[in-house]
Amino acid sequence: MATGPSEILHLAFQRATQNQHQSLVDKDDLREQIEFIARNPQNRACVRFIMACALAKVYSPEVDIRKPYTEIGDSDTYSGRTYDERYILDFVLKHELPCNMTTAFLTPAFRNRNITLTPDTNLVGRPPTIYKAALQLLDAVHNNRLSAEDLLAETLRWLVAIRDEKRDRMRSLLAALRTSKGETSLSAEGIVSLVEQHAKLRNTSRLPVLIVAAVYKAAQDFLGEQVLPLESHNAADKQTGSLGDLVITLIDDEQVITSYEMKAKQVTKDDIDIALDKIIHYGSHIHNYIFITTQPIAQEVTEYAISMYDKTGGIEIAILDCINFLRYFLHLFYRVRIEFLEAYQTLMLLEPESAVSQPLKEAFLAMRNAAESNAND
Repeated sequence: MATGPSEILHLAFQRATQNQHQSLVDKDDLREQIEFIARNPQNRACVRFIMACALAKVYSPEVDIRKPYTEIGDSDTYSGRTYDERYILDFVLKHELPCNMTTAFLTPAFRNRNITLTPDTNLVGRPPTIYKAALQLLDAVHNNRLSAEDLLAETLRWLVAIRDEKRDRMRSLLAALRTSKGETSLSAEGIVSLVEQHAKLRNTSRLPVLIVAAVYKAAQDFLGEQVLPLESHNAADKQTGSLGDLVITLIDDEQVITSYEMKAKQVTKDDIDIALDKIIHYGSHIHNYIFITTQPIAQEVTEYAISMYDKTGGIEIAILDCINFLRYFLHLFYRVRIEFLEAYQTLMLLEPESAVSQPLKEAFLAMRNAAESNAND
C-alpha cells in the first residue's frame, strides 16, 4: 500500500500506462471533463491543479478536496501548493509530461484564496469553461461520484497520451526534414525568410534570444567569443544577476564583453537609462550593450544611444533590428549559415513549452521542411 505522495504518484502512473487505451472513469461527463482539462492548449495550470488536489486527497482521505488552502482555517483543509511544488513538479519533469513548469497556485485564478472551491465559485480565468470543469471534478470527488485515485490516474493517462502524440509528431516532422534534404542548401536569404516567417507567428517573444544565441554558436570559432547558457525566458535580470537576456564573453574568459537585451516593443530613452543603471549596478565595464528589437527604431533614440559612448567612457550602446541583424550575419559568415540554422533549431526544440510552445516548434519544422523541399526542386 502506498505510504507517501511520491509512491502514490508512481502507482497512479503505472496504472495509467497499463490502461493507456482504456478509460479509468466510467461516467462520460467526468471522463470528458478530465480530457478537456488535460488537452486544453490555452490553459496548462488547471491540469496541475487537479493533480495536486487529487494527490492530497489520496494521501489524506480526511481532507476536503475542495479546500486546498490552509488559510480557510478548517480542520479538513490542506496546502495544494505544497503538493504541487513538492511532488507534482518533480514527477512532471521526470516523465516529461505536458504541464507548466510553475505551480498552478501562483496563477491569478488560484492565488490568494481562502474559500471552499464549490462549482459556483468564480475563479476569473480563461477559458472560463476549463475552470468550471476543474471545480466540477472536485465536487464529484467530494460527493463520491469520482474517486481521487481515478481522477489522478485518468489525468495521468491523458497526459501520457498527449506526450506520446507530441513525440510522434516531432519524430515524423524531423524524419520528413531529413528525407527532404538534398545537396542544395538554403541560401542566406532563404534562411532569413524562414526565420522571419516563424517569428511572425503568435507567442514568439523568446525567439529573438534564440536567434542571437544561435548566431554566436555558429560563429564562435571565428569570433573567439561565446554565449553563456541562457536564463529562463521569464526570469528577470535582477533575479539572475545577468546584465541582459543574453551575455557574451571571450572564449576561456568570464568577463562579459557584450550584453543583449531583447525588446518586443520600441526601445525608448528610458530603456537606455535603465541599461546604464544596470551596468553601473553590476560594476561591469562591457564593450557593447545591444538592444535587439522587432519594432521600428526611432532616430532620436538611436542618436541618444550613440551619445552614451563618451558619457560612459567607451561603452557602445546600440539598437538593432532583429531580422536585419540576422541578415547581415548570414551574409558576412555565409559559410556557416546552415550551422546557424541547425543551432537555432536545436535551441528552439530544447526550450520548455512555457517559452516556445509545441505548436510553434512543429510549425518551424514544417516550414523548414517546405523551404528545403522547394530549394531542392
